[in-house]
Amino acid sequence: MATSRQDEGFTTEERAAMKDRAREVRKARSRTAATDPLADLLAKIAELPDEDRALAEAIHAIVTERAPGLTPKTWYGMPAYARDGKVVVFFQPASKFKARYATLGFNDTAALDDGAMWPTAFALTTIGDDETRRITDLITRAAG
Repeated sequence: MATSRQDEGFTTEERAAMKDRAREVRKARSRTAATDPLADLLAKIAELPDEDRALAEAIHAIVTERAPGLTPKTWYGMPAYARDGKVVVFFQPASKFKARYATLGFNDTAALDDGAMWPTAFALTTIGDDETRRITDLITRAAG
């Protein structure tokens, strides 16, 4: 089974994500590679299954409108947005790890602090008006 763990090993999906990240790092370090982070991100979104693609496109539209200072990039083969090279927000498609929901996640560079404890990842299955409002608020706050 593709997603089963072998004792202490990684799943097939986890190994694929690590290989994606290694390619991203090599590409970023290459002086000869003309990279277009936005094109890379849009290509990743275009590759996604329909449900994940609709979510990723909606998130991309919100980030583009509400957090234009964040730089698009791919991160472990997933759409992400960074400030000063550090990922602030990312979208993990459900299909990436064969999960039942996609994840909208925020790294520690996101300005979401709210007391001593706050959420940094959110499960997504669809994005309607309520989710759009909440995601817009989170991304606006995260971008600072």
